[in-house]
Amino acid sequence: MPKSRIRKKADYTPPPAKQATSIKLNSRAWVAPVMLAMFLIGLAWIVVFYVTDGSLPIDALDNWNIVVGFGFIAAGFGVSTQWK
Repeated sequence: MPKSRIRKKADYTPPPAKQATSIKLNSRAWVAPVMLAMFLIGLAWIVVFYVTDGSLPIDALDNWNIVVGFGFIAAGFGVSTQWK
């Protein structure tokens, strides 16, 4: 029986090295100030409510002033998701 031909395999050539790409973090300039402002407004709202025994910031809201303050803080967290 005849001998089969031996195929020579091509030498391994590694794939070309990928060049490092620079990542640009285009943070929106308005995000950080708005986020901090929302946090501070919410904190100030709650502190003023407690310091004035509920007569300020809005007397008609009564204990809902706490919800308004935490709403500002939650809005600050919502804005913080836009920060890159």
